Amino acid sequence: MTLRTKGSTPVAPITRIPVLKPSPVIGDGELPAKAAVGEVFTVAATVFREGHDSVGAQAVLTGPDGRTRTVALQPIPPEGFDRWGADVRLDRAGNWTFRIEGFDDPWETWLHNAKIKIPAGIDVQLVCTEGHLLFTESALAAAEAGDPSAAAVLSAAAEAMKSSLQVEDRLTLALAADVTEAMDRHKPRRLLSATREFPIFCDRTRTLFSSWYEFFPRSVGATQDPRTGAWQSGTFESSHERLEAAARMGFDIVYLPPIHPIGRSFRKGPNNTLEPGPYDPGSPWAIGGPEGGHDAIHPDLGTFDDFDRFVAKARSLGLEVALDFALQASPDHPWVREHPQWFSTRADGTIAYAENPPKKYQDIYPINFDNDPEGIYAECLRLINFWIGHGVTVFRVDNPHTKPVNFWAWLLAEVRRDHPEVIFLAEAFTRPAMMHTLGKIGYHQSYSYFTWRNEKWELIEYLTELTTETDHFLRPNFFVNTPDILSGFLQTGTATAFTIRAVLGATLSPDWGVYSGFELFESKPLRQGSEEYLDSEKYQYRPRDFAAADAGGESLSLLLGRLNQIRRDHPALQQLRKLHFHTTHHDQVLAYSKKIGDDVIIVVTSLDPHRTVETEVYLDMAALGLDDHEVFWVHDELTGRRWRWGQRSFVRLTLEDPAHILTLSSEPPEPADPSDPAPGAAS
Repeated sequence: MTLRTKGSTPVAPITRIPVLKPSPVIGDGELPAKAAVGEVFTVAATVFREGHDSVGAQAVLTGPDGRTRTVALQPIPPEGFDRWGADVRLDRAGNWTFRIEGFDDPWETWLHNAKIKIPAGIDVQLVCTEGHLLFTESALAAAEAGDPSAAAVLSAAAEAMKSSLQVEDRLTLALAADVTEAMDRHKPRRLLSATREFPIFCDRTRTLFSSWYEFFPRSVGATQDPRTGAWQSGTFESSHERLEAAARMGFDIVYLPPIHPIGRSFRKGPNNTLEPGPYDPGSPWAIGGPEGGHDAIHPDLGTFDDFDRFVAKARSLGLEVALDFALQASPDHPWVREHPQWFSTRADGTIAYAENPPKKYQDIYPINFDNDPEGIYAECLRLINFWIGHGVTVFRVDNPHTKPVNFWAWLLAEVRRDHPEVIFLAEAFTRPAMMHTLGKIGYHQSYSYFTWRNEKWELIEYLTELTTETDHFLRPNFFVNTPDILSGFLQTGTATAFTIRAVLGATLSPDWGVYSGFELFESKPLRQGSEEYLDSEKYQYRPRDFAAADAGGESLSLLLGRLNQIRRDHPALQQLRKLHFHTTHHDQVLAYSKKIGDDVIIVVTSLDPHRTVETEVYLDMAALGLDDHEVFWVHDELTGRRWRWGQRSFVRLTLEDPAHILTLSSEPPEPADPSDPAPGAAS
C-alpha cells in the first residue's frame, strides 16, 4: 500500500512489517549489484515492528533458471539497531534477484515468553496451550512440505505441551535441538511483508579473483644494431617466453598494451620528447597508421596468425589474454580520413589533440562522442566483437573516465548480453564519483588509489571503504605499478620496498597486477618528483635480461610466484570482504586478517623499506574465531617458519623478511629449530 499525505503526495510504501534499507542495492535498484560465483557476501535489511512481539526475516534468492532459495536472516550486532543479515554464495553466473521478507514470528515470541513465565510460574497452563497450538500448526506445515521427520518431531512436542509432565520438563523438550531446528524450517511466518526484487549479476570467478601481468611484446626479444642504431622489434612469437614466465609466476591474465599500427605524425621520442629518431617506435597509444586502425596489428609484431598462436599458447598455459581498448586515434588513423566528424575541431579548423595542461599529446586525437554517436557506438561494439573473435576475453580500457558514462553503460550491456564471460577493467585514476559510477554501470574491475596509499592510516581507511562501503559495485585491482606510475615508495629502489608493496597488493585485494620490470626492481624516475619511468617503455624498446636477473638472484620472480601460489591455496585471499585490521603500536607495522569459513590468514608487514621494525601485535581473537586466551601455532607461508602465538605476540620484521603471511596450526614445528626465537616471538 502507498500511503499519502493530506495533499495526496505519495510517500515511500511501508509494509505491515517494515523492511527498509535492503542491501546490496545500487541506487534505486535499477542497476545490478556485483557478485561472483562462490563469493561470500551479505544480504541484509532493517526489519522491525510495533510493540514487543518478535519479528523474523529471510532473503529469497532467485537464480538465472528461475529457481528460488530462501535464506534465514539473523540479527546483526550491535543489538538494538534492527539490522538483519546473512552471508550467501551464488553458485552460477547470470542474472539473479533477491528480496527481503519480514514477518511476525510467533515461535520466537512464544519462546521468549515461555522462558520467562514458566520458571516464574506465570500463566503456565496458558503458555503450554499456546505452545501446543503452535507446534501442531508447524507439524502440519512440515507434513505439507514433505518433511515427515520434522512433522513427527513437532507433533511429539505438541503432545508434550499438553502432557502431565512437569512444565519445566515440557519447556526442556521444546528447547531440544531437533525441535528448534524443525521449527526454524516450518514455523508460521505471519504478516509476511516483502521488498521488491533487486538485481544482482553474478560474474565468473575471475572477475573477483585474478592476477595480472603486463608486458610490451615489442620489447621481448627486441635487438638493436650497434653500428646503425636500427631496432628489430620483438614479436608475438618471441613473446611466448614471457607467457611461460607469467605462468611460472602464477599469473592468470596477461595484459598487452595496444598492439595496433602506430601513427607517424607528431610521433614521440624517448622520454616523451617531440623529436623522435628514425628508429623510435612511438607510443602504442597513438593508434592508427597506413596499415590500419583498431582492427589491425602492427606489422612489426606479426600477423593475425601469429596473434592467434599467441592466444592459443596463453590458453595452453592457463592464461587469458587482455588487450588494451583505447578509444583515441593518431592523426594517421583511417578514422581521421573516413570519419572526421568523430573528432572535435578547434576555432582555427584543426582537429583538437589530447592535452592535460601543461601536458600535450599531439600524437593523439580524442573522440567526440556527441558527434555521430550512432556511428561511433556501432564501431566500438564491432571492435570488441572483432577481438573476442580472436580469443580475447579481457579488456583493459584506457581512460574510460574521459568518455561519456551512458556510452559505457550501453556498450557493456551489449557485450554482456552476448558474451557474459568477457571482463572489463577500468583504468580510471580519477575522482571517486566517476570511478564509482563506472563500477555501477558494469565495469568488472577498476584501478584504484592503492598505488598512492603507503601510510598505515591511509591503508586502513581506504581498505575499510573498499571492503565495507563500495564492495557491492567496485572491485579494486591493486596494480603495484604501471607504465605510467612509478610510485615514490618504489623509487627508493630497495628490494624491501618492492617486497612490501607486492605483499600488500597480493593479500589486501583478490585482484592485483604487476607491470613487467617490477620484478627487476626498476625504480629510476624521469626526474625528481615525477612518477614517470626514466626511459619509459611507452616510447621506446626496453628489452630485459630476465634470465640473468633470475640467475644472479636480482629478481623478485620467486616471491611473485610464491604470493600467487598462497593466493590460490587460501580462499580467504580470494575475497574482497571479511578483512579485519588488528592493533600494533608501531606506525610502520600493519597487521590484518582475512577469514572465510575455517581458512584464516594473518598478515603482518612492515611499511618501512629502510630499517628493521619491532612491535607487539594485539589480535582481535573473535575475528579469528578464537578464544581470548587461546594459544596456537602460526606458520609463515613465505619462509616456512613457525612460532607460538596468542592474543599478544612480538614481531621483528627485517629488511630481508619484512612481512609474514601466517596460517594457523594446532601442531608445533617439527623438528623444533633451536635457532628460532623464543615462543611468542617472530622475526
